[in-house]
Amino acid sequence: MPGFHSVGAAVVGTGFIGTVHAEALRRLGVRVRGVLGSSAKRGAERAPAMGVEKSYETLDDLLADNSVDVVHVTSPNCAHYGQVRDILAAGRHVVCEKPLAMDSAQSAEMLDWERKSDRICAVNYNIRFYPLNMHAHQLAKDGGLGDVRLITGHYLQDWLAKDTDWNWRLDKEAGGALRSYGDIGTHWVDLTSFISGAEIREVMAELTTFVNPRYQPVGPVETFGRGGGGEAVARDIETDDSALVLLRYSNGAKGSVAISQVSCGRKNSLQWEIDGSAGSAAWHSESPDYLWIGNRNAPNQVLNRDAALMNPSGAAAASLPGGHVEGFADTFYALYREVYSAILKGRRPDAPLYATFEDGHRAMLVCDAVIRSARTNSWVEV
Repeated sequence: MPGFHSVGAAVVGTGFIGTVHAEALRRLGVRVRGVLGSSAKRGAERAPAMGVEKSYETLDDLLADNSVDVVHVTSPNCAHYGQVRDILAAGRHVVCEKPLAMDSAQSAEMLDWERKSDRICAVNYNIRFYPLNMHAHQLAKDGGLGDVRLITGHYLQDWLAKDTDWNWRLDKEAGGALRSYGDIGTHWVDLTSFISGAEIREVMAELTTFVNPRYQPVGPVETFGRGGGGEAVARDIETDDSALVLLRYSNGAKGSVAISQVSCGRKNSLQWEIDGSAGSAAWHSESPDYLWIGNRNAPNQVLNRDAALMNPSGAAAASLPGGHVEGFADTFYALYREVYSAILKGRRPDAPLYATFEDGHRAMLVCDAVIRSARTNSWVEV
């Protein structure tokens, strides 16, 4: 089978996350042929900083480049639908950032496009690919936790805590009606459903906007960039700073999650705990090399990420020896290794470990239910 170096890729989007995509692809050995910025000028300015020689002026120019086999979509959410449509129509594989679309009507169409094509389509839920999350996935699948009863946790950040903090995600026309939940809450939901094997069936949600108005700087702002300073314009905010959600799952399990982008001091804190009839497990993204395993009739354990100690799924996701911390950027590498292996084999795996467009559509159905629940102050079926 040809190696990863035989595949050419292009990245749509030149901000923080687009740069992470490009770096992970280069590490994998994939040839990054070029990038597409929000404008031709932006692309030309950012390409050298991303270590990419070429920038395209338009998506049509990118798709006219026959050396590009796979396109990574890291543009604002409002652009995903049209860009993925054109990419699949041009016969390319696609890796799309989350959330997949602006709503479930769009994601349903995107799923239909995937099913009608013979292309590999993945959603960039990279947090699955921390090795200990893969270990927990197999642990639960093999019955190590017993019947799942309770799924709880949070995803907290502080990068939008000030009224001078700004990002395109704040604008519902660019990012969608949900912001904190859509941007990071979907990560938590995808991850915990992947690990537990349980799908969300009903939600009770409360959405809150704490910071309003905000002050939008004149000119581009990087994700996680510092706010404040320079000329700014006051903007009314209609998207959520936080979300509190109660959950009912397909297998009878119950859950709850707190989502926030305004929690001071929490830089990127995703925590989950899954409690079952035979045991529990818990993990925290800011200490990613440790998985807590709870027992009733034996001492609790803390499993250190080490391929020699983990089950096959966890070991396969690990790249470094135990004691050598693997972090956020490593999850992209592990995810793309899985996706590009499928591309080289010419077929989608029977049970993909990466998130497919089906997973992306399911996440959008939950998003729509969260919106309806918050508006009606009631339990809503997904």
